Amino acid sequence: MASKAPREGINEAGLKVGKPKTSSVGVPAVVHALKIAQEQMGPVRAAKALLAVNQVDGFDCPGCAFPEPGKRSHAEFCENGAKAVAEEATRRRVAPSFFAGHSVAELREKDDFWLGQQGRLTHAMLLDDGATHYRPVSWDEAFGVIEEELRGLDSPDEAIFYTSGRTSNEAAFAYQLFVRGLGTNNLPDCSNMCHESSGYALTATIGIGKGSVSLEDLYHAELILIAGQNPGGNHPRMLTALEKAKQNGAAIVAINPLPEAGWQEFHNPQTVHGLAGGGTQLADGYLPIRIGGDQALFQALGKLLLEAEEAAPGTVFDRDFLEARTTGLDAYLDHVRALDWAEVFAATGLDQAQIRGLAARLLASKATIVTWAMGLTQHKHAVATLRDIVNVLLLQGNIGRPGAGVCPVRGHSNVQGDRTMGIFEQMPAWFHDALDGEFGFTSPRARGFDTVGAIRAMRDGQAKVFMCMGGNFVRATPDTRVTEGAIASTRLTVQVSTKLNRSHIITGRRALILPTLGRTDRDTRAGGDQRVTVEDSMSTVHASRGRLEPPDETLLSEVAIVCRLARRMFDGGSSPFGAAAPRADWSAMEGDYSLIRRHIEHVIPGFDNYEARIDHPGGFVLPHPPRDSRSFKTASGRAVFTANELEYPKVPPGRLLLQTIRTHDQFNTTIYGKDDRYRGIYHGRRVVMVNPQDLAAFGLREGTTVNLVSEFSDGVERRAENFRAVAYPTPVGCAAAYYPETNVLVPLDSVADVSGTPTSKSVIVRLEAVL
Repeated sequence: MASKAPREGINEAGLKVGKPKTSSVGVPAVVHALKIAQEQMGPVRAAKALLAVNQVDGFDCPGCAFPEPGKRSHAEFCENGAKAVAEEATRRRVAPSFFAGHSVAELREKDDFWLGQQGRLTHAMLLDDGATHYRPVSWDEAFGVIEEELRGLDSPDEAIFYTSGRTSNEAAFAYQLFVRGLGTNNLPDCSNMCHESSGYALTATIGIGKGSVSLEDLYHAELILIAGQNPGGNHPRMLTALEKAKQNGAAIVAINPLPEAGWQEFHNPQTVHGLAGGGTQLADGYLPIRIGGDQALFQALGKLLLEAEEAAPGTVFDRDFLEARTTGLDAYLDHVRALDWAEVFAATGLDQAQIRGLAARLLASKATIVTWAMGLTQHKHAVATLRDIVNVLLLQGNIGRPGAGVCPVRGHSNVQGDRTMGIFEQMPAWFHDALDGEFGFTSPRARGFDTVGAIRAMRDGQAKVFMCMGGNFVRATPDTRVTEGAIASTRLTVQVSTKLNRSHIITGRRALILPTLGRTDRDTRAGGDQRVTVEDSMSTVHASRGRLEPPDETLLSEVAIVCRLARRMFDGGSSPFGAAAPRADWSAMEGDYSLIRRHIEHVIPGFDNYEARIDHPGGFVLPHPPRDSRSFKTASGRAVFTANELEYPKVPPGRLLLQTIRTHDQFNTTIYGKDDRYRGIYHGRRVVMVNPQDLAAFGLREGTTVNLVSEFSDGVERRAENFRAVAYPTPVGCAAAYYPETNVLVPLDSVADVSGTPTSKSVIVRLEAVL
């Protein structure tokens, strides 16, 4: 049985392949960013927007979650940030006339880039059951459709409420309160698909599922390991922090299957030296590890640290810290002592000199940070891998020490804040107790669906209404054919969105598009102009206030949409399903977001004096016990060493291990253009990067058109067709291709142990030449 990707405009006759770049940013990045800003916004609007992004009195970038420095420049954005702002602040509009002129069937033939380039949504639109075109509706009619479908359910658990990482703290808190007021914990979010593995690993080992470092820690680290992460393409502002660390004497080592320009030579566009062509060589070393081999590498590093400690007792391990603050050390040491070097070499593709060289750097460092992203989190053994990273850091006391710690670099700009606000299918008991006490109701305690569980529930007819607060669910999720079929089986899909995407044209029997204000837009409510707050990757909460005129005066904010829907559903003081509703003044909260922040202050620790603290430039930092006081909120009250069985992908002969990646011209599922200039790919996206030795072994020449066929234990062959094979310096046996085009290859049931994250970085494929 075969599963194919949807038809999506695969003619890429103009695709060109050149040499990968060995330097990043500089003048080309500035020119490209300003070109897109001019095209989308025009010169005046572009200047107003770009001078406000990431400023103390401006708005937070709608792109990544990397934090702002204390001292900010007048242009505190990167190339990708400028693209994100331009996409949102564009002058292009998708009005009702657009939908009148384009049927849903016609729109399904367009690719992601075309859809995204049409502009901002301006009016609520309804696709009636059996209709070919969306039609405009009033807000009242739109809310009436949602109310009708929700009241028609047999159980609140038949509804699913997804959240993307763009949603503000205020909107997320109101959203989860509304959903729990209905009586369900079905609150999947984008974190389920990216850093869920980080959260589970860190919570189990150090007692909190967030990174432990600050920007100041990065600046003063002695050693920084960048594992499974591409800062130059995905978090370009991180390069400035790495450059500062380098200037302060840090050694930086990149561990990744692909060589990336960002950590090679960085041309800082905010310095005269960088603009004049001078660059900083960031990485002192590069380990081209096989996909999925990171756990083996960190277990080997633990073994080598143990050997060094046994050879010179008291010189390697932080014995005082280990004895006072940790548990499980002996079992871990026994485990790595028995580690088989042959397995390490097979898993990593590295030799002993490379691994011992990295261990020597660890031995020389008194302050080590490990940063990572989805290159580590989207494997079956992702949680175990991250536990082993924590193990290595704990040995030398590198948790809660200045310049040291764990640094998961999250993608979307408030994905961490959404989780803090309660967007999670299984919040802890203390959160429910506090929520119930604040709002005088009993929130549900049964575990809800995560993202993969939500798709299964829709596929199996267990869920009938799907509401999406931002994002592009259809393109962000695995197993495209299954996901699209699951969505199509629902009675109603609701998309709260700023721009057109494929999730608006893969729908339930009925579908609503609710256009909303973006991060850049001025948000004026009854209480005046509003500000919202976000939390970055390093637990700093700060304010964001849109400065631009909205695309249409009738647009509602996410907060307003949630509050108006709640007023309809809880009219009379109870949920449609019989339970008492939260006692909240939804009208007042819609008019004044400070009232929501007051509720947050009462429910969630660390938000004391919330309103006053966001008046402070840069906001405030949430508590983090391991960082703040070397205390660990685990069952034992100590940091936990874990002995994890070594695991790595085993690839059959004639197959490759594929990782899905994104280009330099995209952010998550948003496609800004068809180039990936750092990797030398232009005017197209359907490429698969393969080691030249593998191409030769398969009898393929560079440039051959191939179909990618994934193989999984369920016997289904999933296919992504018409990709050009490109010779690329990835380890033998490994390959890479861009998502979302390759999400069709990722089986829904192939998920990480413990976290349930899709294994998008470990897809076994074969290549079939197209004759």
